[in-house]
Amino acid sequence: MRLDINLATHPYEDVGRFRLRWGGVLAGLGLLTLLLVYNALVGWGTARKDRDLIRQSQQQIAARDQERVNAEAILNRPENQNTRDRSQFLNQLFQRKSFAWTKVFEDLEGVMPPRLHVVSIRPEMASDNQLQIKLVVAGESRDRAQELVRRMEDSQRFQQTEILQETTATSGQAVGDRVQFDISALYVPETESAAKRGAP
Repeated sequence: MRLDINLATHPYEDVGRFRLRWGGVLAGLGLLTLLLVYNALVGWGTARKDRDLIRQSQQQIAARDQERVNAEAILNRPENQNTRDRSQFLNQLFQRKSFAWTKVFEDLEGVMPPRLHVVSIRPEMASDNQLQIKLVVAGESRDRAQELVRRMEDSQRFQQTEILQETTATSGQAVGDRVQFDISALYVPETESAAKRGAP
């Protein structure tokens, strides 16, 4: 018996090699799919834990806010007004007593440009309970005051520094003091500024 095989129209295929090659590719894709599914499940579990922690933190914040509102409501009652006012007064007094004059003058000495000097300094409590200082400085030019403001901002002890008012010299002022400046700044004590630098 004679068989005519035309290899041009019916090419020979090695099915075993084909299965081996593509089977390996499919197995690799299957492993990759399983790995991706595992990572997705782990990520979903981690995200769920994070959502639970965030929800707990939000509940704690809401509870603290409610406690603060309740405490403020109690303090705002007419019968407690005297206690509240005394408490605010004492808190402000303690904060003013903690004002370290020596340290403030050291910090100012480090930033004071030449031919400019402090005429007066007055500490005050700002509306957000931060310590604010009001400076009156005198010198020969506006450039010196602007340099002082720039140095104060760069020193990390002073924030929101600005020139409030500028006045020309009168005959009663010291020789060489052509201009006088009122400067306002928030003062950050060394312990607070170090804590801010250490915060992430």
